[in-house]
Amino acid sequence: METIGNTWLYLAFFGLVTIMLIIDFLGFRQTQGQDVKIKTAAYWSIAWVSVAALFGGGLWLYLQQTAGVTIANAKVMEYFAGYLLEKSLAVDNVFVWLMIFAAFAIPPALQRQLLLYGVLGAIILRTIFIFIGAWFVQEFSWVLYIFGAFLVYTGFKFLKGQDEEETNIEDMAILKFLRKRMRITPQMHGDKFFVRQNGVLWATPLFLVLILVEASDVIFAVDSIPAIFAVTSDPFIVLTANLMAILGLRAMFFLLSGAASKMHYLPYGLGIILLFIGFKMLMLDVFHMPIWISLSFIVIVLAVTAWLSVRHSKRQELS
Repeated sequence: METIGNTWLYLAFFGLVTIMLIIDFLGFRQTQGQDVKIKTAAYWSIAWVSVAALFGGGLWLYLQQTAGVTIANAKVMEYFAGYLLEKSLAVDNVFVWLMIFAAFAIPPALQRQLLLYGVLGAIILRTIFIFIGAWFVQEFSWVLYIFGAFLVYTGFKFLKGQDEEETNIEDMAILKFLRKRMRITPQMHGDKFFVRQNGVLWATPLFLVLILVEASDVIFAVDSIPAIFAVTSDPFIVLTANLMAILGLRAMFFLLSGAASKMHYLPYGLGIILLFIGFKMLMLDVFHMPIWISLSFIVIVLAVTAWLSVRHSKRQELS
C-alpha cells in the first residue's frame, strides 16, 4: 500500500501526540475539582484545532520538499478532509457521553477524569484498528466495497432518525453483562474505580461508566474508520487525521455539553456525508473522485447543517 509515512514521520507524529497529552494532563491537574466553563472549553477547542491545522501545514512543507507540490497538495487535502470527517462524527460520540454521564449523575470534575482515560483508550484502540483496517484493505481490496455498503446503511440510519433506537442506559447489553458478573457498589466512592469492603474487592459505578465510555468509542470507530478509508487509503493520513480529531474530544465535550439540544440537524448532515462517501467507495472502479470535491462537499454540508440548526434553535426559543 502506498503511503507517505516513514519511521521518522511516525516518530515525529507520536512525539507530538505525547506532548499534547502531557499538556492536556497537566492542564487537568491544575484545574482538578473545578467546573469547566464554556469559555475555557472554547479556548481549548480552538487550541486543538490550531494544532491540527499547524500539523497539516508542517506536513505540506515536508512533502513539498521531499515529494513535490502535487503530492503535498493531494495528501494534505486528504488529511484535512479526513480530519473534518472524524471531527464531525465525533460529535455524535459526545452526545452519547452526555447521556451516560447524565444517567449516572457524574459530576463535572469526575467527567474530566473519565474523559482523559477515555481519550487515552481511544488513541490506543483506534491506532490498532487503523493498522488492522489498512492491512485488510491492502490484502483484500474488496473489503472497501463492504465498507462502502456499511456506510450507506449507516447514512440511511442517520437520515431515518434514531428516535426508535434504545436510549435507556440500563438496557445496554454490556451494562447488563457487567452487572451480572461483577460486584458493584450501589454508591459512588469519589474518584475510585475499585474499593475493598470486608476484604472483598468491589467495582464502583465509576468503573462501569469508564467501560461504557470506552465501549462507545469502539462502536463509533466502526463507523468512522471505514469512512476515512473512503477519503484516503494512506495509513499515515488515516492515523494522523483520526488521532488529531480525538485529541480535542475533551474540550469539544464541555463546549457542546450546553449546546447538545441545539444541534438538531447534525445527524441529518452526517447521514448525507456518510451516504456520499459510501457511494463514492462503491464507485471506486467506475469513477475516481478528486479529493477536493470530497473536502468541499464535507465543508458545505457541515456549514449548511450548522446554519439550519442555528435557525431551528432560534425558532424554538421564540415559540
